[in-house]
Amino acid sequence: MEIIDQSMYSLYMVTQDTIRCNVDHSVATVTLNRPDRMNAWTLQMEGEYFDVLEALDDDKSVRAVVLTGAGRGFCPGLDANELADVSQRDDPTRPRVRPVYYPLSFRKPLIAAINGGCAGIGLLQALVCDVRFAAEDAKISTAVARRGIVAEFGLSWMLTRVVGHAVASDLLLSARAVTGHEAAALGLVSRSVPTSIVLATALEYAKNLADTCSPLAMASIKRQLLAEWSRSIAESSDDSQDLLRGGDFVGDMKEGIASFVAHRPPAFPGLPPRTARD
Repeated sequence: MEIIDQSMYSLYMVTQDTIRCNVDHSVATVTLNRPDRMNAWTLQMEGEYFDVLEALDDDKSVRAVVLTGAGRGFCPGLDANELADVSQRDDPTRPRVRPVYYPLSFRKPLIAAINGGCAGIGLLQALVCDVRFAAEDAKISTAVARRGIVAEFGLSWMLTRVVGHAVASDLLLSARAVTGHEAAALGLVSRSVPTSIVLATALEYAKNLADTCSPLAMASIKRQLLAEWSRSIAESSDDSQDLLRGGDFVGDMKEGIASFVAHRPPAFPGLPPRTARD
């Protein structure tokens, strides 16, 4: 990790072999950094990316994270060399320290800036982000059916919940590529914008969350959203009331209301350390 005058600017940079991470004030930009391979996924990249996310989750100064790719691509899926290795095995699965959907457990807003080609496991990493922005001409595909592979690592689970059964069926069965523009129309991404501003758009969105929203509330909302997929509305309502009765939100509620009444920006504290519940 390289620290650049953190006390004055809250600015630092983490560089690993396949991941770059720049933190400017309260927003981190995490970059998949294999531009010579269009940021194709490897087990090394997976481990380094998840390590960085874990560190950012514990960094109280970081309130939102943007994920993007170096160069012209986001992530076109598993690297061809690793894909070839997998194809030669009788058992194509491999043990992992953390599941591929690990970013779902990240407590802070995770925003994808899909700047270019995005497929397979790269698409899964975009789907497990909370919000997605895509370049209008980015090519996005599930890819798996055309590689003779099933929708592994929870891709079918995530895709169905993001776009619904009919669209998920189309995208998984055909493995066709859609542009960022069509992806926005399908609900696969929140918005498509010109390539030149996709990262800036995601950063602006992330900064707005970091500046105006309670980190504690956002972490709890993320946990609620995941839980809603498997519980009734009554269970959802009861859980929200239990959260409010717990007392953790009293300070943030008072500050949120006071700042609204006073027409000033809120001053929410950062997230406390993770607990067993997190």
